[in-house]
Amino acid sequence: MSMRIRTSALTALAVAALAAGTVLTAPAAGAAPKAAAPKFLSASQLPPHPTSAWTAGPVTEGFPDGLGQCVDTEGVTSYDYRYREFRTDLDTSAVQLTVVADTATLAKALAKHYDDLIRTCADRIEKAYPDVEAEGRDYGSLPVEEGARVRGLHTESSGGASDISLLSVGRDGRTVTVVSWGQMGDFGDAPVGAFKKTTTTAVNKLY
Repeated sequence: MSMRIRTSALTALAVAALAAGTVLTAPAAGAAPKAAAPKFLSASQLPPHPTSAWTAGPVTEGFPDGLGQCVDTEGVTSYDYRYREFRTDLDTSAVQLTVVADTATLAKALAKHYDDLIRTCADRIEKAYPDVEAEGRDYGSLPVEEGARVRGLHTESSGGASDISLLSVGRDGRTVTVVSWGQMGDFGDAPVGAFKKTTTTAVNKLY
């Protein structure tokens, strides 16, 4: 994502957000049978770019830096994270994260936790950076598996940098996926309809 906000500072914001609520911790390893690894989006399933093709990176263990603006691992560090990054030849980028919890109940709580972080991200950015204006928008829920929600985030600095992001959280049973898309621009540049389709595909494709 192209938002010009320091990831380390926003990681601290995520910690502060969790301090006010319940910290989610994963049970000890081996508490549930090992399931098949969830599948990821392919490059062709991202919102089409008008002038550049998408390129998909490899599926990688760990937590992606591209989600650090709003979503972090604080409080849920015991989980195994996997992600895949996508890029175009221009400034547009995307990333998908998957997390498999030990129970559907834990996965439901984890999905809500991530959605809450995204929902409150604009306010936290403005509090941390007085020279940045941030606005979040709720684009609603999607009727796929156990559900998904799509949100948008626009930031504009006093220097004129303007960035738009779309983020979604979805769940299929014990598995949670987060998808993020971002580029320079504002809400008028956000492919909301296409991103909703991408989110639906991401959740359906997990298993």
